[in-house]
Parts: sequence; C-alpha cells; structure tokens
Amino acid sequence: MMRRKKIVTAVAAAGILMAVICAGCSLAGRADTGRTAARQTATDEDPEAVPESWSSKKITGSMELLYANQFSVDYYDGGYSMITIKDSGRYLVVPEGKTEPSGIPDEVAVLKQPLKNIYLAATSAMDLFCSLDGTDRITLSGTDASGWYIEEARSALEDGRMLYAGKYNAPDYERILSMSCDLAIESTMIYHSPEVKEQLEQLGIPVLVERSSYESHPLGRMEWLKLYAVLLGREEQAERCFDHQVRQLLPVINQENTGKTAAFFYISSNGYVNVRKSGDYVAEMIALAGGTYVPQGLAENENALSTMNMQMESFYAAARDADYIIYNSTIDGELDSLDQLLDKSSLLADFKAVKEGNVWCTEKSLFQETMGLGDMILDIHRILTEKEPEGLRYMHRLR
Repeated sequence: MMRRKKIVTAVAAAGILMAVICAGCSLAGRADTGRTAARQTATDEDPEAVPESWSSKKITGSMELLYANQFSVDYYDGGYSMITIKDSGRYLVVPEGKTEPSGIPDEVAVLKQPLKNIYLAATSAMDLFCSLDGTDRITLSGTDASGWYIEEARSALEDGRMLYAGKYNAPDYERILSMSCDLAIESTMIYHSPEVKEQLEQLGIPVLVERSSYESHPLGRMEWLKLYAVLLGREEQAERCFDHQVRQLLPVINQENTGKTAAFFYISSNGYVNVRKSGDYVAEMIALAGGTYVPQGLAENENALSTMNMQMESFYAAARDADYIIYNSTIDGELDSLDQLLDKSSLLADFKAVKEGNVWCTEKSLFQETMGLGDMILDIHRILTEKEPEGLRYMHRLR
C-alpha cells in the first residue's frame, strides 16, 4: 500500500509506520483494511448480532434547505442520515448505539457518532462548529494558532485543547493517527493534492470535502451549519441559530434597492485589480444590502473561479463612478488610511467614492467567520444608508 503511486516515498512511509508503532497505534491494522478500517460492523460488536441490510432502510424525510444547493441530507428509519455533497461524495452518519448496516455502497463513507477527533483543514467550517458549541470535537487543525482570527480556535491551539496537524497539503500523519482521528474535513483545495486525500483514506480516515465556497448565495454558505449539525447530532440547535440570522436580515433584504453602486476589490502585488464576478456571493451580499455591485457583466462561465484579475485601467473605466468602494483586506492585510490605498494606484484618486469619502476596508477576520456574513450584509446596508455609521463589525472607513 505504501508504494502506491504519488502517495509517499517508501522512506517517509516507513518513518510514519515506526512513529505510530512507538505511539502505540496499529497503522498496519488500519491501513490494510482500507475503506473498511473506518467501520465497525454489528458482528464486530456482537458476534451473535446480524447487521440490518441497508436496502431495507426507508427514507423518512429530507432536510429543508432555503439557500444552500451544494449538499442535501436524507433521513432514514433508525436515525441514520445520508449526506450528499455535490461532486464530492456521500456520507452515512450512523447514530450512537446503532450498528452499521450491511450492503452499503462502496462509494459511501461511514461516519459513526460520536465524532470526537476531527481534523479540520477547511477554515470556513470552524465558525460553524463554534456556533454549534462543537469546537471540542475538533482536536486537530490544519491552521496553526497564528493563522486563526477566530478567538475560540486560536485559544484552543494555544492551550493544547487543539493540536496543529499540518496544512491540508502536508498533514502530520503521525499526529493524526496517534489522536485516533475519525474524520478529516477538507476544502476543495485538497483536489490540488489528491495524494493526501488518498493517503488519509488508505489509513482508514474518512475525508469529507466540503463545498460551501461554491454557494453563490451568502446565506447558502451559512446554511452549511445544518450539515455540521448532522455530524454532531445538533440539528435543532442549528435550525434555531440559522433562523435567528435570517430574521435579523429580513428587514434589510425586503427593502427596495437604494440605487447606490459599490465595488469590492483588492490590488495584487503585480498591480492587477482582483474583483468578484457578477454572480459571486460578495456581489449577492451587496445586492441583499440594497446596493448594486460593479463592475457588472463580468464573465461567469470563463472558468470556475469566482474572481478575476483586471488591468487597473479597465477597472478605472468600469468602477470610477461607483458610489462606494470596499477594499478586500484578506489577501495583503488591512489598510488604515486612504493614503495607503492611493499608494497602490494613483488612478484611484479620481474615483467618485474617493472624492466623496466613501472608501471602506474589510477586517481580516471576515472570511473565517462564516456566520458573520449576515452582519456583513447589515454593515454594507448601513454604509449605503447612513452618513456616519458607527460600530460596524467587519468594516472601517479609510480617511
């Protein structure tokens, strides 16, 4: 198994094997069984028991989703749940105290509750676990303490309740195995390192590749809260939390468009302007807040990316008359003054928003705090409708 193409070198594999044996783990026992290593059948638990057939299970209902379209959940009798993630995979969640049915399709990964040791490499999911009071289930992180803006994650790493287990493309297999990891949650970035996903699965660790970043509606991204609630058995809590967020937004999203335009961008180190495509969720947030995103009409089907680069001259022509401009700080850091922005390009000085003092910058924490997207919409609405908005959560004015 360890000589599989593109996985790891024989020397590295031997190192992992010896380290795990020293830690008291049985790597061979887990790896040799492949996919079934992560499973424990009814006959393993009780030799007298005969596992129920999956074909005998009936669907009792499906999860109602208002905005998300990248996943679905079907409920089966006996408390079983089948999660289907678009272009990613299917995952059968077996409730605590229940046994794994026989005859489950080979492509379905089995997750047995309770999930106690999760390796989280998809940063956008951390805030959702926090909202479900479930960060104690994440014992391994793909981001170290310095990379987290979410206080709960950072403090857990600093005091040892959570351990850094390597980036998504270079995980610490020894640590992951020694912690008896029962699930790895990855973003679609893992597809750039397919050998890592394959190696984790060969070691008996199910890999869930989440696609919340493919949701075009910001509330669809937040609705992934419900998927993680299925893993934790906290669906009612998720419903309450999500409903609260939606109710807060209803007074804003039901209002008429303000007629104001807003651009959202950052300037790369090589001078290109990175903007969101017209169908991106940031453009949708601006629309929900009562504004209109510019530039309009950017190519939707050119590739799968939600952003694109423009020459500064092209951006100038398309967005110089925008009523507001919002600088995305998540790539090259927050700006504190208007001069810092103008240092990136003198052409910005001729923008209407710059002349009228309507220039804003996002906080760096925005894209880690998935449940904060509702507050971001409220921030944008206040910017569009108030002359001097104060106490904004995710943005500050550049003066």
